[in-house]
Amino acid sequence: MSNSAAKIRTHQSVVAIAQEESKLKAIELREKDGTLEVLWTKSSKDAYTDWRVFAAECGLSVEPKAHTGAESNKTVVIGFSSAGVAFYRISVPDVGKEETAAMVKLQAESHLPLPAEQMEIAWRAGKTQNGQVGVTIAAARKEQLQGFVENVRSLEPAKILLDCEGIVKVWSTFFAGDERNAVVLSSTAQNTQVCLAENGQLSNTVVLDIGMDDFAAGCEEEQTQTSERFVQDMRSVLELFGYAEQTELPVFVLSDGSAAYVSIVSSLRSAGFNARVALPDLKELRVPNEIGVEGIYEYRLAIGLGLMALEACEDELNIFERLYSPAGKKEKKHWLYSPKVTCAIAVVMLVLLVVLSYAIDVASSSAIEKRLKTSGSDADINLLMQRQKLIKEVAQQRPDLLDLLGQVTVSGDRGIKLESFHFKKGQPVTITGQASTNEQLYKFEKSLQDRTNIKSVKMNPSRDTKTKKIKFTITFHYKNFTK
Repeated sequence: MSNSAAKIRTHQSVVAIAQEESKLKAIELREKDGTLEVLWTKSSKDAYTDWRVFAAECGLSVEPKAHTGAESNKTVVIGFSSAGVAFYRISVPDVGKEETAAMVKLQAESHLPLPAEQMEIAWRAGKTQNGQVGVTIAAARKEQLQGFVENVRSLEPAKILLDCEGIVKVWSTFFAGDERNAVVLSSTAQNTQVCLAENGQLSNTVVLDIGMDDFAAGCEEEQTQTSERFVQDMRSVLELFGYAEQTELPVFVLSDGSAAYVSIVSSLRSAGFNARVALPDLKELRVPNEIGVEGIYEYRLAIGLGLMALEACEDELNIFERLYSPAGKKEKKHWLYSPKVTCAIAVVMLVLLVVLSYAIDVASSSAIEKRLKTSGSDADINLLMQRQKLIKEVAQQRPDLLDLLGQVTVSGDRGIKLESFHFKKGQPVTITGQASTNEQLYKFEKSLQDRTNIKSVKMNPSRDTKTKKIKFTITFHYKNFTK
């Protein structure tokens, strides 16, 4: 079994449901004796997206468990189409988790097509290289996500996952994937999902409006035109991914073994791509007799989502984090949180507070002074006070980098993209980045100058001839730490 499959720890079964184009597909997976087992698969007969009706057809309860009093031994996960999600790749300085979050928020807002309050984002940091951390950002309209949550809420899913992450997961587990960087293609009748996998995780994805029907339709000349358009789209995608010049990057085309996928690979290889067919390995999976390679391919997305749930992945791009909370996460409360017990504790605490307040009021300043003197000599008391004063002064001399980064973040608007942040005691703070217009840059500079703890702001701008963006380097002093 592959390393990914070996990570499965739970014996509870998982039902994964996902929508592919106009149909809903579901599968139940279970880990048993170290092997992953497919219990059943189901696909909606008609082109409809009534999640509640389909879940009932799959034998799932669509009534709230609190009303039925039943506890299901099946975990339900739902896939959300990444066709409505925008992905961005950025690099930020390796400055710690909290500081990274602030920098990601600033850069994300500069990319968003709508105001930040109308969008939801999720991000995941990759490996650090040369002091920079690669970050994948997923963004989608909040209204669209809220509508999807309402459609699937009655199923009480444990997680709502992005379908593209399921594709990368199933490729790395059952289609001979590995930890190296690669491009994974998953085609349906109408479109093709192109996923960039780096170190075994999704880094970026694009959905092309060319599918298997396009390759099969029309005469030979039309199919040739389709192949040429597909190759051109793939070149644009690799350029977007930052791999335009790296022809050695492998491209895996997920396949059910039919000749159509071989034709796609041949077109890509003729154009210079390092493309190959990727077939599922049935040795990794225990399946019913009626499900073969074609069945595994058909339900590849649901299998990938189910694998993520079985392995209890915690670093997925959870774009629904603020919009949906699974009912299962409501932990049982300790007896101390009982309303009656809490009320009783509150009454006792109130009585103690009244008694303590009275005791403090009665104690005069002379009584406190007498108590201090009886505990030691005047020299000891003075030494203690000096020590406390020194501790306070030392604390004041520690730079608050989170506060500084917060001030920089607040100063910039959506057009400012921060690329690096350098702080070293005794040297001016240096930040680099880019702006869309001179007006945005000068507004950023003035906002920094207006900050109480930031002084001597100096800016060095230059225009990038290729991107037409304005590159800048700004230095300034922060309190007395940088002088």
